[in-house]
Amino acid sequence: MSQQRQSIVVSSPKSAIMPFAPIAGLRTTGCLFHRCSRLKHGILSANASSPQGLRKLKGEGGNDIIEYAFIFMIFMSMLLGIVDFSRVLYTYHFLSNEAREATRWAAVNGADCGPQTSTNPSGDNSCDGVGGMNNGTASGSDILAYVQNHTPPGIDRTKINVTATWTVGLNGPTTCTTTPQAPGCTVEVQVSYPFTFIVPFIRSTPLTLSSTSEMIIIH
Repeated sequence: MSQQRQSIVVSSPKSAIMPFAPIAGLRTTGCLFHRCSRLKHGILSANASSPQGLRKLKGEGGNDIIEYAFIFMIFMSMLLGIVDFSRVLYTYHFLSNEAREATRWAAVNGADCGPQTSTNPSGDNSCDGVGGMNNGTASGSDILAYVQNHTPPGIDRTKINVTATWTVGLNGPTTCTTTPQAPGCTVEVQVSYPFTFIVPFIRSTPLTLSSTSEMIIIH
């Protein structure tokens, strides 16, 4: 009975040491378990295959450059389109405002503010060029000069077209047929401008913008 128990005691430590031996032999410096050595072995394997990963990254970098180029072209087209349409609104606002101002200016520089003549005995010589008045009765060329002198930056004044028309109007006096710039007659001023876009694929030819205003001559 004692011999059997002794053999059990001796064989037990031996069986416990045998399985532990391969674990201790495979252990990596700084690791306490076999799992850590396997982890480091995996890291070394990944580092060994880095050239293949770099080649893959280089291929994806080329695709990114192409995608960036397309996105950049679309973005710049939208940006330039916004700038162009803003310029259109800016130009049309000038034409609309200047058509009204030129018509009002022509309405206060009618036949009665000019010098007294046999054909215009009611002239009072008030159109003396002082205070924004014209030197004499405003003509078509005078109205064009008035519009060009009030042209804001960004608009080519040499491309502005002004058309002034004097008519009898609905309630105009009969004297409008002989003196179209007399008080009570109607003056109509149309201001137009050929607008050119910066972005060529929006419109390659100039876009003609125009605005018309009409008013009764009061002086």
